[in-house]
Amino acid sequence: RSFRSGTASGELSLCFRGNTRVEEACEMYTRAANMFKIAKNWSAAGNAFCQAAKLHMQLQSKHDSATSFVDAGNAYKKADPQEAINCLNAAIDIYTDMGRFTIAAKHHITIAEIYEAELVDIEKAIAHYEQAADYYKGEESNSSANKCLLKVAAYAAQLEQYQKAIEIYEQVGTNTMDNPLLKYSAKEYFFKAALCHFIVDELNAKLALEKYEEMFPAFTDSRECKLLKKLLEAHEEQNCEAYTEAVKEFDSISRLDQWLTTMLLRIKKSIQGEGDGDLK
Repeated sequence: RSFRSGTASGELSLCFRGNTRVEEACEMYTRAANMFKIAKNWSAAGNAFCQAAKLHMQLQSKHDSATSFVDAGNAYKKADPQEAINCLNAAIDIYTDMGRFTIAAKHHITIAEIYEAELVDIEKAIAHYEQAADYYKGEESNSSANKCLLKVAAYAAQLEQYQKAIEIYEQVGTNTMDNPLLKYSAKEYFFKAALCHFIVDELNAKLALEKYEEMFPAFTDSRECKLLKKLLEAHEEQNCEAYTEAVKEFDSISRLDQWLTTMLLRIKKSIQGEGDGDLK
């Protein structure tokens, strides 16, 4: 019996020593990663953080592993965007497994931003913004969810997925119009929804405009609503000059951003004989 207990304690101490070695290796990888960061050797830093993350997982330290994967992702962001995404996805898997959905959502946004800026894959950026919005909604973080959804709507419209964009703008507009702090933004969302309708079909845009005014009476007095009415009238009369004049007048007070300019140009092109693609 004494021999057997001796064996058990021997195995325990071996196991403990093994764990200590893994912990030491973890620390060394992390230290190396930070030194690579100082030297701005981002790939080596990312790789070292990644090794540390795998060892943390071996030690069942899920939280530390996820943190190291995020550190790896942040380092790789500066050198290898695809590898950064792989590391952040690994962190997301751990966080969702732990039920930490708000943190997972934050990292989905980071991935979406890499797809936007570095890899220019808008479809994938949309998918990650949608996933982030989904997690935020589940955690009742509605304003964070709305921020992600508005990104999705803007990109969907650019990709000519107008129905998807309309649904989001209407949904966010309806959610914000009764909130005293946010209702000022609601007119912008209804304006954007109406423009998407307008590109698809003039009658749809008219009906949508009536619906928005009924739902949100404050919209009627807005400059956005007045512009829409002028544009609808110009479009009905196929009057290109009146259309351009209305846009110019609006732009002189509220500068048009790139998205609005693009959408207004798409509508203008549907006026007969208009092919020069200019708003001025």
